Parts: sequence; structure tokens; C-alpha cells
Amino acid sequence: PPRAIKIGMLGTSELAEAVGSFLQQLSSSSTRKPWVVFDPVMISTSGHTLIDDETKSTMIAKVFPYADVLTPNKYEAEALLGRKLETPEDVEQGAKDILAMGVKSVLIKGGHSLMEQNNSASQTSKDVNATEGFAQDFFLSSSPSHDGEPRLCDGHRGVWIRTDRYDSEHTHGTGCTLSSSIASALALGHQRCEATEDWHREGATRAIDPFDACCLAKAYVTAGIGFGQGLGQGPGPVAHKQGFPSTYQHFPHIALEPKKAEVPTFRPMKAYSSRESKESSSTTSIPVLGRLMPIVDTVEWVEQLIQTPGVTDIQLRIKDETDAAKILERVRLCQEKCQAANIRLWINDYWEAGVQAGCFGVHVGQEDLLKCYENGGLDTLQNSNVALGISTHSYGELAAALAMKPSYISLGPIFETKSKKVNFDPQGLGILTKFRQLIPPEIPFVVIGSISDANAAKKAKRAGADCVAIIGAITKADDVKTAVD
Repeated sequence: PPRAIKIGMLGTSELAEAVGSFLQQLSSSSTRKPWVVFDPVMISTSGHTLIDDETKSTMIAKVFPYADVLTPNKYEAEALLGRKLETPEDVEQGAKDILAMGVKSVLIKGGHSLMEQNNSASQTSKDVNATEGFAQDFFLSSSPSHDGEPRLCDGHRGVWIRTDRYDSEHTHGTGCTLSSSIASALALGHQRCEATEDWHREGATRAIDPFDACCLAKAYVTAGIGFGQGLGQGPGPVAHKQGFPSTYQHFPHIALEPKKAEVPTFRPMKAYSSRESKESSSTTSIPVLGRLMPIVDTVEWVEQLIQTPGVTDIQLRIKDETDAAKILERVRLCQEKCQAANIRLWINDYWEAGVQAGCFGVHVGQEDLLKCYENGGLDTLQNSNVALGISTHSYGELAAALAMKPSYISLGPIFETKSKKVNFDPQGLGILTKFRQLIPPEIPFVVIGSISDANAAKKAKRAGADCVAIIGAITKADDVKTAVD
């Protein structure tokens, strides 16, 4: 059977019945269920209805139960719901009601088109006007996308996906291209999950779920609109100039506040390898992230590392203590020693302790990023001028990290690691390079995961890493100074 199926316009009730029957047979007879992406082409660009009510009813009854991702634009969603969607809250509720029709997830396209429902922008709400320069889509899933703790990018929470909007008329085929790209991304992830060769087992690719696929597809379509040009008469088609998304200008980020244009911005840093960082430090107030970041868990290790030439940043990752008071005590002691030695200290996960101790930065994983956001931690970090580093493992997690404009973004594990239990396969150098292409160059890129010697570090740097986070290469070294050198 196929790995993924993309369905387009079903113009008659008989056709919808036939497709539904095929999907039912495939679902009951196949041991490997393919992904099903359905683009319900119901309304033309000019606003004309393309299917009758009988066809719509048959489509909902017979095809929706087998659709993993439904991709209506705003007007098609309105036709399905029988009501207008005039605000972001309307779109969010509409997505919930569409899920109740039987699909497993829905991407309502065209948040920017909320501007277009009135003849005058002045008639549109101030909140909606604020997002005029963006193209926003809303994704909602009926179930969690992974088995771990909740993340910002989990579709069952509901996620707005945002890119810059191109005011181009050359948008012919955007809907078809988007749904086809989603199906292609899901098929690619399905293929990698069955791969046995190590070089095919790319963690982020194997982890592609419907939300990841929507992020990749939106990047592909946005680039296509950006590169679009007129061919013949009327609006030109979306350009298919790039293969796998590879341009940071077009990769989306999630929008925590869909009504606001502003996004969080954290203390900026420069990469050690960047041209700007080679300028005299007296000409800029932006600090330069070191070429490596040792990760340790004790005061004793911090004491040893602050005396080691070449170390400018240390990350404290406490895993042997849960008492908040004892954690804060250790963090404060380490911060005192780092501050005296003019070394930047980053605290892993325990952002409250990092702020209270006056540490330079905090590093969070995706689960703790959500907790931090829900507890007002992002505002606290910004108000305290604390730098923020964020871990990523998948394309959806990258979209969440980019929403923060953090001080750095990290990816892991690059190679198979035994330092901690992880839910993602090794990324490999190929994924490392892809992520570097999708991250704006002004954001330093940190990698981690069994980078155990200088040769592995050099490979990671050549593939696009700015900084290498290391654990065993330091803690198991016979001579720490030699290991750092």
C-alpha cells in the first residue's frame, strides 16, 4: 500500500462515496495504514461554490473518518460549519467543531484572510489588523502527537503557525501544493521509520508527525509564493524551485498570541564563528557564545572548569536533586564562582533558580519551555535580561523555538547518546545541516549528543554547528585542559 494518500476535489456525491469505500477497504485490509491528507476543494478563488450539499454530506460521512489531516481554507471551513469565522477565537472553535465531524486533525488555512472579510481594514478589529503582515494557519489534532510530557508544539493544544506574508498574486495552486507537501512529508517520515540503515535513521525525519508535516509544507509553499512569477495570463503558479525546505526566511514559527505582531525576544548572542564576533569586543555589547559548552552537575566540576583556558560558558544540569532549596543553593554557589571568574553560567531547566541566583542564562527543553510559558516564566526571564537557550529534536519543536527568538537553539542528539534517556533517534550530520539552514544566521546553533572527541566536534562544526555541548568528553577525560584544547 502507499505510504500517504492526498485527496483533492470530490465534485460529486458518487465520487465521494467511491473514495470513502476505497479508504474503508484499505484501512481494513492493510497492515500498514497510509497517511491520508484531504484538501476539501469546495470554494473557488473567486468565491463560487464548487460542490452541492449532498456531496458535502457524503464527503463528511464517508471520507472524513479516514482523514488524518484536513486542510480547508477559511472559506471552506465556513462552508463546512455553516457560519462565519471572523476572529482567531472563531477559527479555534471552528477547528474543534470540524474535529467533531470525524477527522483526526485539521489545518485551517489563511488566518490573514480575516482581514479580507470586510471592504475596509478600518472595519476589522485592531487585534486582527495587527497581524496584517503575516500568513497564519491554525492546526488542531484530536490526540497528543507523542508519548512524553506536553509541549508548545503539540497539536492537541491547538497551534497557530505563522510566516511572513507575501503580497503576490502568483499564488495559483497554493492549496494543492500545501496538501501534497504535507502528504509527502508524512510519507518521508513513514519511510525513515522503516529504515534499517543508520544513515537513513534521521531523528527529526523519523519523528515527522502531522504538525511537523504542516510546518515543512508551509515552508515549502511560502518559498514557492516568494519565488512565484507570472506565466501566461492571470495569476502565476506557486514556484517549485526548492526541494526539501532549506531557507530560514520561509520556515514558520508558532504564534503564541495570534492577535499580536510582536514576538518574545531574548538576550541576543553571537556565534563564536561569526564574522561579527571577530570584531573587537569593545565595539559591541552583544556577547559571543563560546565554541564549546561543558555540561556538568556539581560545584566541583564548575570549580575545575572556570580555571580551564578556553571555557567561557558552562551549563549546570542538576539531575541528582529535587529539593528546590538545595537546587537554589547549588545554583547560587556555582554562580558566585562563575561570576568571580567572568564565566557565563547557564542553568538547565530550573529557570526560577537561575533568575534568583542572577545567572547569565537558562536552557530549557521543550516540555519545560511550555511549563515556563504557562507560569509566566518567559516574561520573568526577559525582564531579568536572562539569556535563553532552547532544545529541539523535531521540525515542530524548531517552529516552537523560533517563536521565542532565543539566545541560541540546540539540536540533539547528533550521535547516539547514553548520557540521558531520549525519545528521539540520533539526528546525524545531515539533519544538523538542514536545521542550520532553517535557523536565522544571527541565532547561534548548538549541538549535543555523544560528541566525544575532537574529530566528532570538527565534523559537527563543518556540518553547521556554531557551538558544541559536551558531557562525557569532559567528565571522562584524563586531562580536562587537553580535552578542551
